[in-house]
Amino acid sequence: MWWFNRKNAALHLVFISFLAYLFVNLAENLVHYNIGKWSKDPQNTLTSIKLSLPNSMDWIKIIYVMVAFAILQGVLTLFFNKIF
Repeated sequence: MWWFNRKNAALHLVFISFLAYLFVNLAENLVHYNIGKWSKDPQNTLTSIKLSLPNSMDWIKIIYVMVAFAILQGVLTLFFNKIF
């Protein structure tokens, strides 16, 4: 592969894991958003799952929470990497 070499292996690993984290966590956050939004609906059952996209203010909140936890994950990773 022309774009991959051993010198950049760590950078590629960080980039790929960041993209995987971003998409998987975003999907998880959307599921949690919908659970919270529709949990009080009396017509909501296991057979009638409702999915909707957040409005712009809720997107901002979701992104802030994702960034906060990504920073926390990075700090804890650095901390535990130095200990072990």
